[in-house]
Amino acid sequence: MKQLVAYITAGYPDKNFTVDLALALGENGVDTLELGVPFSDPVADGPVIEAANHRALEAGFRFADLLDISAAVAPKIDTLWMGYFNPFYQYGMEALLDKAASIGVNGLIIPDVPYEEAKTYHGLFESRGLANITFVAPTDGEERIALITAQARKFIYLVAYAGITGSGKAEDLAPVLEMIKRQTQTPVYVGFGVNEKTAREKVQGADGVIVGSAIVNVLLDDTISATQKIAKCCEITRTIKSLINE
Repeated sequence: MKQLVAYITAGYPDKNFTVDLALALGENGVDTLELGVPFSDPVADGPVIEAANHRALEAGFRFADLLDISAAVAPKIDTLWMGYFNPFYQYGMEALLDKAASIGVNGLIIPDVPYEEAKTYHGLFESRGLANITFVAPTDGEERIALITAQARKFIYLVAYAGITGSGKAEDLAPVLEMIKRQTQTPVYVGFGVNEKTAREKVQGADGVIVGSAIVNVLLDDTISATQKIAKCCEITRTIKSLINE
């Protein structure tokens, strides 16, 4: 069964909505929740997720909100924190990972920390049974892929194209998927540009997909109610889960 990871922005439009949405997604095809930590400069994200980050911060999001949301959802759906390094570093990595483990969060996705820096924290993650998700880019060669996937846990995040999320570029991922599969048995999930139109194509040769902008775009729609937003997001995830498992 191909896996579906869904990204949502924590605290947008508020933390109670985030909890309701997360639990609903877990009942509608989502295997793993990527809970985004709002940040003022989300460099890997396109305009959709960036807008949600800024709106959450403007509405008063605090790191304590992330902890409250996670405590409510992590016991019920496999949960990862996706965020940029600065807020995590400011919290303190040891304290952060202790808190994540105590709440039931299973790992972190930190897109602005390259392998060379991430390996510094490998022992902290391992000792707490947490995954620090490994990124592979389509421009990586086999030697580098072997290096950065050697200690990969949970899944490998294959970036579908060079650039930011949500820009919808197309790239032949078959060669890089083959290189990864030669090096590791850790599952490979494809992210960036995944939606109902692209999911079937992007999952070819992979073990799952990660969808973000397609969901967050619904959350930014101020013309529909909160209930309608949740229903629409769940329709998207059900459709994608069906498509990737045809």
